[in-house]
Amino acid sequence: MAVESSSLPAIMAEEENLDPNTPNLIRIEKHVPAIKAICGGGDEGPSKEKKIMCGGKKSKSKSNTAVQPSHSFRNSWTFWFDNPSSKSNQATWGSSLRSLYTFATIEEFWSLYNNMHPPSKWVHGADLYCFKDRIEPKWEDPVCADGGKWTMMFPKATLESNWLNTLLALVGEQFEQGDDICGAVLNFRTRGDKISIWTKNAADEKAQISIGKQWKELLGYTETIGFIFHEDAKTLDRTAKPRYTV
Repeated sequence: MAVESSSLPAIMAEEENLDPNTPNLIRIEKHVPAIKAICGGGDEGPSKEKKIMCGGKKSKSKSNTAVQPSHSFRNSWTFWFDNPSSKSNQATWGSSLRSLYTFATIEEFWSLYNNMHPPSKWVHGADLYCFKDRIEPKWEDPVCADGGKWTMMFPKATLESNWLNTLLALVGEQFEQGDDICGAVLNFRTRGDKISIWTKNAADEKAQISIGKQWKELLGYTETIGFIFHEDAKTLDRTAKPRYTV
């Protein structure tokens, strides 16, 4: 299920800097269009009961002290970080990568996301990854080795909303070919910030085209994007050309 481009302003709403132990970490009222595929509900958002379960306003009934069940994703996901100062001193590519936290529920996701610096505050050269658990964001990882990536460029003004909508689509399993997705990476660069989606089987053109088209629809992205094989990127570096475009 893709998020309509008209829903993007809702994603732009600021999140409070919450402590991970703060209750009601999921601000469902601010993210209804993008999160409805996970929590359920139509365009008008989840029902009052569903809002309470997903982290909306507390019920005033006496039962509000009961521990609410967590809401699990189909897959567990891990945030990774690559520090630009460490990258300059690394002996081999990827040795400076650090896993930050693995999450498996909606509650854990918002607890982490709400306590991260917004993309506009990150330093140039840094990389933030969100990959399925047990998949390392490296070309050498067995799951990624035969894959590739779609990439979009964004100005600072829209970077945060598009990164969040991409994450929600991934963890909410909104892609028809989601099993072929490894994860997403946010690259902070002086020449332009970009978001990429990594996939497993670059040779499966039908699956890659489906992912690229759905991602563009999700974000309302109008420019042409290209898919580069990891194998091409390893051998040709920045001169690698896209094999597919949408």
